[in-house]
Amino acid sequence: MDCKRELRRRMLDRLRQLSAAEKQAYDRQIAAYLYRWPPWQEAQVIAITVARETEVDTVPIIEQAWREGKTVGVPKCDPLTKTMTFRRIASFAQLEKAYAGLLEPIEEQTTAIDRDELDLILVPGVCFKKAGYRIGYGGGYYDRYLPGVAAVTAALAYSFQVVEDIPVEGHDVPVEFIITDQGVMHCGR
Repeated sequence: MDCKRELRRRMLDRLRQLSAAEKQAYDRQIAAYLYRWPPWQEAQVIAITVARETEVDTVPIIEQAWREGKTVGVPKCDPLTKTMTFRRIASFAQLEKAYAGLLEPIEEQTTAIDRDELDLILVPGVCFKKAGYRIGYGGGYYDRYLPGVAAVTAALAYSFQVVEDIPVEGHDVPVEFIITDQGVMHCGR
């Protein structure tokens, strides 16, 4: 656990050192690979977070999904049960600052998306192993949500976030793909 905490801290420090210009260039490259990727093109319903400052910017990705006629689901977390649901948003005005400073759907203005409706889930993380395991922000929400989903799972990451090794625990659920500024990685296990 301490090793995960230390890796998370070091990677977050590295992410904060990216210049705005570097980050924008990487974000554009990642988005370009994502839009050409068949699972994105085929997906009708996608699940995605509204990124925090150190993460790959997802606002343009959400806007692109809307332009392509996709349904966008954003997670609503329940910190008491450490669970989440995805809720349809059609506008950024349907979001409010909530748990851990994340932008989350306003329940009264949005509807829940059933797990079986999702075609693609873009999973956030701080660092990743080539096999798809990740260190997230420590809440375990995705590790509880992902078991048994039929949707394709992927992460958006800067290439330096993919490291040789990270500690893996029994409850950790890997993603199937990692999309970086250098291309799409299939996470063979």
